[in-house]
Amino acid sequence: MKQICSIYESKKKLGMYLYVRKADALNKVPAALLELFGTPKHCFDFVLTPERKLAKEDIALVLENLNKQGFHLQMPPQEEDYIMHLPDELLTRNDPA
Repeated sequence: MKQICSIYESKKKLGMYLYVRKADALNKVPAALLELFGTPKHCFDFVLTPERKLAKEDIALVLENLNKQGFHLQMPPQEEDYIMHLPDELLTRNDPA
């Protein structure tokens, strides 16, 4: 099944996004969630299909959430997922001998 979807970015939480059906806009998102999410910034619209790949979300879960509750919330990655860990040799390269 195809869904025309709008993606909104949170201004409060880096990496947090709301997926909603374009026809519904933000009407089905609970007020409490919108308060925590902050003022949504519209990013883009696109067509979701079961065959489509998403970078950070399971397409089947997104489609299921859109159909059951009218929205899907993409949470930001955990801190250790996006902090680059450097090898000790690079971290100590400029240390005095």
